[in-house]
Amino acid sequence: MKSKLFFTNQYKAVAKRTKDFLNLHEDFLSPSTTHSTRAVGDAIEEILGEHFQDIIGKDCGEYKANFARRAMADLAFKDKQNFYYVVDVKTHREDTKFNMPNLTSVERLARFYEDDLNYFVMLLAKYKLKGTHAAISEVTFVPIEFLDWDCLTIGALGWGQIQIANSNYISIRPRYSRKKWMLELCDCMLEFYPKEIGKIHTRIGYFERLKHHWEQKQDDSIE
Repeated sequence: MKSKLFFTNQYKAVAKRTKDFLNLHEDFLSPSTTHSTRAVGDAIEEILGEHFQDIIGKDCGEYKANFARRAMADLAFKDKQNFYYVVDVKTHREDTKFNMPNLTSVERLARFYEDDLNYFVMLLAKYKLKGTHAAISEVTFVPIEFLDWDCLTIGALGWGQIQIANSNYISIRPRYSRKKWMLELCDCMLEFYPKEIGKIHTRIGYFERLKHHWEQKQDDSIE
């Protein structure tokens, strides 16, 4: 069984409704918050948390939008097929040259995807500021396995963090196989970890040399 949300054009309709909703929403920024991309992102996330259940519509069952900041999701819901979607809300200001947001831990995603009914979804809202109005130019609403690896990278944090390499460039492979994507993830990590081991050996060598250097110094402490 496949998710009707993502294996029909429903997800594109959700993206369009999200864009329209945000653009029609009353201005939610002040002159001071426009200088902070974090403040804009938090405001958009809060608005979507309050209203995304209505944006999804009649197919939305159980819904939650109250998660700790370090949680995997900003909001989550089940549909009538009993698929469970956790949604990570990201924002991108288009006049910034570079933006490299984290999506999720590779270990956390691997455990989450042990259940075929689970979907980890990115909702990315791109915007331009016009005074205190955030004009939403594009919304992307896709499961992580629809993201091509040419727009993703792995960050060296914990087991590894899946990141958008540059939010200006998002490459989508609609209806892409989760099995193929997860096998590609495994290949990425099996290439990534040996490089990290090499870095660790280099760092160990550096501090071994540094320790030797300091062992040769005269101790200038006063007994």
